[in-house]
Amino acid sequence: MRTILRTHAPAHYVAQGGSAPPGPRTSRLVPVLPRHVPPLRRFLLVPRLPAGPLLRWFASYGSFAMPQAAAPIAFALIALPLTGDAASGAAMMLAMTSAQVIGAVPITRAGRRFSPIPFLRVLIGLRTLALVAIAVLATLGAPFALVVAGAALAGLVNGAAYGTLRSTLNHLVPASRLPRALGVAATVNEVTFVSSPVLAAALGSLSPQAAIWAMVLLGAGPMLLLPRLATACPPGPEQRREHLRLTPMIMLWLVCGGASAAAISAIEIGAVSLAVSFGLPAAWGAVFPVALCVTSIGGGVWVSVRNRVPRRRTVLAWLAITALGVASVGLGHSVTATLVGALLVGSVLAPLATYYSLVLDQLVPAVHRAEVFAQLRTANALGIITSSALISLVSLQATYAVVIALMTVVLAAAGSVFTVGWVRARRRSIAREAAARRTLDAVDRAGGEHSAGSSSALPRE
Repeated sequence: MRTILRTHAPAHYVAQGGSAPPGPRTSRLVPVLPRHVPPLRRFLLVPRLPAGPLLRWFASYGSFAMPQAAAPIAFALIALPLTGDAASGAAMMLAMTSAQVIGAVPITRAGRRFSPIPFLRVLIGLRTLALVAIAVLATLGAPFALVVAGAALAGLVNGAAYGTLRSTLNHLVPASRLPRALGVAATVNEVTFVSSPVLAAALGSLSPQAAIWAMVLLGAGPMLLLPRLATACPPGPEQRREHLRLTPMIMLWLVCGGASAAAISAIEIGAVSLAVSFGLPAAWGAVFPVALCVTSIGGGVWVSVRNRVPRRRTVLAWLAITALGVASVGLGHSVTATLVGALLVGSVLAPLATYYSLVLDQLVPAVHRAEVFAQLRTANALGIITSSALISLVSLQATYAVVIALMTVVLAAAGSVFTVGWVRARRRSIAREAAARRTLDAVDRAGGEHSAGSSSALPRE
């Protein structure tokens, strides 16, 4: 029952949980805001999410992403004294990403018999040990193959750890606040991906091993920061035996996630080559990824303030903007066009990532959330591998042509799915309206016959 307690324009507050006056232990004030309230004002009026556990989760989320964000720079610095070529760090990145793809689903399924938080701490502990091994092997001047094997071990648990970490967010916020929480998480993630390479480069200028040790210390943060969740319990034996069925809808959004990751990585990985092709120093290549990340931070803030699930046509517009941005980068042949394309892609990065997470959250039962988010992480990794392989094997222009074609395909597929869904919903609405009209007509006819019968039964004068 909802009882209006007091009015404080432009929102009135209601007590949830009973008809008695609100007490400190029985109920809490929840604002019901009119539709005309602007998004920023709405954000300021709505009470904040639970500060302690949720802030610890956000800190864990940002700390968890640090090793992957700093790895390209740190691995290049580690590989240089061992092989004489900084480009050998790409082999470590490939080993880490490939191992993540291989281990994501099996490890996630194996962890369903355990409570999520302890299992997640174990996974992050294993990754931390692998990073420590890389630092020690690099210090000792061990064969480069052993260092690559250490990178593979560090990446093996990444997908499962991400899926488990994301699934725990549902225990901290209600479904109505999930868009806002995911928007904040996307913002934290982008800040991490902007700052971590800078930190790794600064520490690497002192010592190559210092960058790895920073990854060890900061990447281990979730082991201490993760909140305790009394509601996060392992599923029962029958639920553990069930496997996630990849329906066409789930596959659609996984492919969309992979396509978006391919578009982003094509810009980030090809940034130096683009700068050189324009006659600029190689260092200017950092401008394009930074522009992408800055606008993605703004997109995350916008999602957090708005706190709404986007409409279908809005999602299609975001996919179209991503394709247009990649086309501007690949076909513009100028610094201005490339910068505009990076800004366009970055502006919808966080909103799209939030939507993928939200829609997959709704498509699977709670017991399969960790696995489907691990699959999303795997799809993103496959998108990155695709762009990396294309840039390495073919020309940069061919890479962008492939990514543009991929974005066009997923845009057409999503548009078709949305259109079919709209047509079916419209037909159901028309059928319900027709049934309601038939019911009203039947009631009217029955009322008319009853009135006629009553009139004929009256005695004549």
